[in-house]
Amino acid sequence: MNIAIIGTGYVGLVSGTCFAEMGVHVTCVDVNKEKINSLQNGQIPIYEPGLDEMVLRNHQEGRLTFTTDLTSCLDGVDIVFSAVGTPPDEDGSADLQYVLAVAREFGRNIHKYTLLVTKSTVPVGTAKKVKAAIQKELAKRGVKVPFDIASNPEFLKEGAAIKDFMSPDRVVVGVESEKAKELMSRLYRPFLLNNFRVIFTDIPSAEMIKYAANSMLATRISFMNDIANLCELVGADVNMVRKGIGSDSRIGGKFLYPGCGYGGSCFPKDVKALIKTAEKNGYDMHVLKAVEEVNEYQKTVVFNKLCKHYDGALKGKTIAIWGLAFKPETDDMREATALVTINLLLEAGCKVRVFDPVAMDECHRRVGNVVEYAADMYDATLNADALLLLTEWKLFRLPSWGVIMKLMNCAVVIDGRNIYDTEEMKHLGIEYYCIGK
Repeated sequence: MNIAIIGTGYVGLVSGTCFAEMGVHVTCVDVNKEKINSLQNGQIPIYEPGLDEMVLRNHQEGRLTFTTDLTSCLDGVDIVFSAVGTPPDEDGSADLQYVLAVAREFGRNIHKYTLLVTKSTVPVGTAKKVKAAIQKELAKRGVKVPFDIASNPEFLKEGAAIKDFMSPDRVVVGVESEKAKELMSRLYRPFLLNNFRVIFTDIPSAEMIKYAANSMLATRISFMNDIANLCELVGADVNMVRKGIGSDSRIGGKFLYPGCGYGGSCFPKDVKALIKTAEKNGYDMHVLKAVEEVNEYQKTVVFNKLCKHYDGALKGKTIAIWGLAFKPETDDMREATALVTINLLLEAGCKVRVFDPVAMDECHRRVGNVVEYAADMYDATLNADALLLLTEWKLFRLPSWGVIMKLMNCAVVIDGRNIYDTEEMKHLGIEYYCIGK
């Protein structure tokens, strides 16, 4: 089977590479010539464990090709995936300009039956706009070329995207014709050997599923952060509370870990977009607005604990930060707690020294030289008055505290991800703060 994927960002490149791994012939299309040239030369524009090797192998074996010209491959493919960005607009709603641009280009250039599948995360009702845009272009041409549209939202976790694609919990496909269903069934048939589920729905339901799933996960995180903040006030231990409620089979233990707020490319954007979709339809999403409010507050919690420790006297203090990416195994800093924390520290007159195993370049791109970039995790703590842990990378789990205590001015650690043991830190003589205790 031959397919094309428009957009070589995170979703498009991972999806295209994984389809190629399963024997599909994939053409990845992007308007960015520099990105396409890099991919053709084996240079991967994003950080994702295992992706480099898989892209290189499938490209060398001829199953994965890259181009800037959709028309060069359109006549030879059965399915076109649209995996372009849907960044938040100024009011928080999803910006569909790139999605609709793909639809118009598709309508201008198809000559035979082709299925256009939206892989991007889009609000409910987008499929109607996509279909109308295609039909308008066909009408301009004065031709009647058959086509179908479908929705196939992605559920990839950054840092584990290949595993998620190759062995997913489920695949959701929204269709409006039997022909589209049959094509998507053929495409996903190799994956069915792993006994995972393909759930076919109508298109609006498929569009809603992605937003609803991410919003539910964000809700669990914000709920647990709210409980953690209350635990601190009443003397409870949030880890014990988490285990207690997570053991209830109706609740389960996933996404009940308190911390210093969620970030990334999906949760913040999707929560905002779903709130805006509701507003446009005359409904107020009270719960999700609270989820968003709690998360924005939670991103300030680590800074607030630092302020409290030093009674607000932070000017001139040197603060070390471990972890810049919004989560481990990625260099993505979109909506990252580190960005909020850095800004608050600088406003308070602190000198900030940072370290992250993969997100240093991304941090420099975003904030420039207003912070100092450490050579390694220990260099970050040199002469520091406090160490703030914001991302739970594995290399931070068992540091040499003896070395760190000699390097730091003051042995103060604020753990935004609860990865250290309170009693051990107390025994070492470290003034230790975490979330929810």
